[in-house]
Amino acid sequence: MQIRFESSRKEVSQMDTAALRENFLIENIFVNDQINFVYTHYDRVMIGGAVPATGPLTLETYGPLKAEYFLERREIGIINIGGKGQVKADGATFEISKLGCVYLGKGTKEAIFSSENQADPAVFYLLSSPAHQTFPATLFTKEDAAPTTMGSMETSNHRIIYKYIHAAGIQSAQLVMGLTVLQTGSVWNTMPAHVHDRRMEAYCYFDVPANQRILHLMGEPTETRHLWLADRQAIISPPWSIHSGCGTSSYSFIWGMAGENRDYTDMDAVAITDLR
Repeated sequence: MQIRFESSRKEVSQMDTAALRENFLIENIFVNDQINFVYTHYDRVMIGGAVPATGPLTLETYGPLKAEYFLERREIGIINIGGKGQVKADGATFEISKLGCVYLGKGTKEAIFSSENQADPAVFYLLSSPAHQTFPATLFTKEDAAPTTMGSMETSNHRIIYKYIHAAGIQSAQLVMGLTVLQTGSVWNTMPAHVHDRRMEAYCYFDVPANQRILHLMGEPTETRHLWLADRQAIISPPWSIHSGCGTSSYSFIWGMAGENRDYTDMDAVAITDLR
């Protein structure tokens, strides 16, 4: 597990590309037969990946958590972006296909990830936050997420949004999680941009063609910075930062938040004309 500390607005405004990537980009989140995590001090969220390629993987605790087991004081959202797989949690088994989501609440003692087919393994994106209350383990398919179409081809942001863990969906202590699929020909996400000082956010880009890239925008609205991301890479967004992007082709991304509230609509919009 890698630990990353916060960076102030002033620090970020003076960072070069290498420093931005070191602090905010998670490049190698998905490795066969491993569970990897980055612990960020922004709202103490953990961002991870699990790829059970040749056998099951068990979610273990980490020394810095000072916990008997991983979910002793935490909750976790799990979204599969690979082949069919399973999540076993305290005796319950959840079959999870691509774009499916499983939530495990505080107090879940055992979580095991596995793939149905080694030739097409499941690829689990993991997002965990501290939890003060216990909620039941829940599975949502992409159809359960009540897909919502937004944007248009005219503004190059025609997209389908799937909301999984939020106030009107899977219940949680503070985690909010879902994903967005851009339609062919659309490249912009989260534009107009916004910030929400009340919670951090993380993006994980996937289904990005091998020879294409994502230009991710971050920073204060009047001090924007950018990073280039490849397929299956994630980025940490501080509460005061915008989080928006444009691809050289269409793509998908998982978004997840934790902090003050679980209100999906809690955001402070930034007019396109005010970006600098």
